[in-house]
Amino acid sequence: MTHTMYIEFNCNDGKGNEFLQVLLPALEDTRSFDGCERVETFVNIDETDRVFLWEKWRDRSSQEAYLQWRMETGFLDLIGPYMSSLPSIAHLEPQD
Repeated sequence: MTHTMYIEFNCNDGKGNEFLQVLLPALEDTRSFDGCERVETFVNIDETDRVFLWEKWRDRSSQEAYLQWRMETGFLDLIGPYMSSLPSIAHLEPQD
């Protein structure tokens, strides 16, 4: 069953664009990771230090394997200095 998730990144004041310069190239690896079906990036036009990812995965275990890989490669440590708080993650289930 397809797994959908939503991630909100709250960046430090004025760091949203710098964060995107790190994030966007890394999404090439995300999109090619086994099980990734789609990743879209959004910025809140009224609060440009808030960045959102909407992701679709083949299943939740594929997404969890991806997250483990990101932790092992140190990417989460790389983006940490841009964050004002931990990312907010929602695993979504369709209702219609």
